[in-house]
Amino acid sequence: MDDTYSQPAAIGEDRDAQTPPTFGAAFRFWLKLGFISFGGPAGQIAVMHHELVDRKRWVSNARFLNALNYCMLLPGPEAQQLAVYIGWLLHRIPGGIVAGALFVIPSMFILFALSYTYAAFGTVNWVAAIFEGLKAAIMAIVFAAVIKIGQKALKNVVMMTIAALAFVAIFFFKIPFPLIILAAGLIGYFGSLKYPVTFDVIRGHGTDAEEAGYAPICEDPAVCHIDPSRRRSVLLLISFAVLWVLPVMFIHFSFANRVYFDEALFFTKAAFLTFGGAYAVLAYIGQAGVGQFGWLTGGQMIDGLGLAETTPGPLIMVVQFVGFMAGWNNPGNWSPVVGGLVGSLVATYFTFLPCFFLVFLGGPYIEKFRDNRRLSAALSSITAAVVGVVLNLAVWFGHQVLSPAGGHFNWLAAGIGVGAFVAMQVFRVDILLVILGAALAGFGGYWIGG
Repeated sequence: MDDTYSQPAAIGEDRDAQTPPTFGAAFRFWLKLGFISFGGPAGQIAVMHHELVDRKRWVSNARFLNALNYCMLLPGPEAQQLAVYIGWLLHRIPGGIVAGALFVIPSMFILFALSYTYAAFGTVNWVAAIFEGLKAAIMAIVFAAVIKIGQKALKNVVMMTIAALAFVAIFFFKIPFPLIILAAGLIGYFGSLKYPVTFDVIRGHGTDAEEAGYAPICEDPAVCHIDPSRRRSVLLLISFAVLWVLPVMFIHFSFANRVYFDEALFFTKAAFLTFGGAYAVLAYIGQAGVGQFGWLTGGQMIDGLGLAETTPGPLIMVVQFVGFMAGWNNPGNWSPVVGGLVGSLVATYFTFLPCFFLVFLGGPYIEKFRDNRRLSAALSSITAAVVGVVLNLAVWFGHQVLSPAGGHFNWLAAGIGVGAFVAMQVFRVDILLVILGAALAGFGGYWIGG
C-alpha cells in the first residue's frame, strides 16, 4: 500500500478505526450525505470516498473500489447504489435501506418544492444563483477524487495505460461506458493469467493488510451477512416481487387516471434496462416522456434537468420532475398539485426500488469472490478504467461550470473552485464547510454583480 493514509488527521476526523460505527452514527452520516451530495455521480462518489475511506475509515479503499466496480456495472444511479452497498456492508439490509433512502429523500423534498415553483410560477433563476458557487466546489471535489483514486489504483504503467485508453475512448470516440468496462475486465482477467502481480493491484499484498486499521466488517463468520445463500436470494426475490406487485395493483385498480400506471411500468423498465450512467438514462427517459407519452415538453425536460443538477442526490432524480409534470399536466379528478405529488412519488419509488434489490442480491457474491485473484485482477483493470471515466466526468463537469453553454469563462467559479481545492487538500477543511462557504461565495458574487 502507499502512504496516503499516513498523513496527519484533520481536526475532528474520526481515526478510531478499530470500533465499527454504530447504526446511529451511520444514520447521521447518511443524512448529512443526502444534503451535501451535489455534483452528479462523480462528485457524490468523491464525497463518499473522502468521508468513508480517508476520514472515517469505515471501509478500506479496496473494499470501496470493489463496491464501486460492481455498482458501475449495474443499471441505474451508481452513486446511490454505492451508498446502499456500503450501508449494507456496515449494518446489513437495514443499513443499506437507510443509506439508499437518505441519499434520495432530501432531494425529493427540495425538488418537489422547485418543481411546484417552476410549474406554478415559471423558471426559478434564483436557484442557479444560489448554487453557482456550490458547483465550483463540487468541481474541486471531483478533481481531488481523481487524484486520490488514481494514486491508489494506478500502481504501474499497465494500469495507467488502461486509464488513459478509457479516457480517450469515452471522451474522444464516445464509446459506450459498458463496453469500456467490459473490455477492461477482459484485459485484466486474461492479463493475470501471465502477469498476475501486474494486474492484481487492488488486492495487492493481501486483503488482511489492506483491511488493517479500518472498522471490521462482519466480525462473526457464523452469522456473517455478506455470505451468499440460496435461501437469502429467494427471499429477496419474493420480497421484491411483493414490493413491486402490490403497489402496481393498487395504482391500477384505485386510480382512474392511467398516467400513474404507465409511470410505474415505464420507470421500472428504465431502472432495469438503462446502462451507461445517468446521462444515458436521461436520454432514454427524455425521449419517452416527451415523445412517447407526452407527459411534458422538450423545453420542460431541459428545465427539469437543470433543476435536478442544482439539488443534492443523484442526477437521475430528474425522474421525479418528469413524474411531477406528468401528474401536473394530467391530474384527472385531482388538482394539479396533488396530481404532481402522486406522479413524483410513483416515478421515484419505481425508479429506485430495483436499485436496492440489485445491490442486496449481488453484493454477497461480489464479497465472496473478492479474494479470487483472477476476479481481483479484472476488477483492478476495471478500477483503472473507472479512473479514466471519472476524469472524463471531471473534465465535462469542469467545462459546464467554467464555460456554461459555451459562454464566457466564469472567473468567479474558477476562483471558488481553486479556493475549495486548496481548502480541502492543503488545510484539510471539512467538506461540509467547504460546500457551504462556496455556496455563499457564489451567491455573494451574483448579488454584487447583479
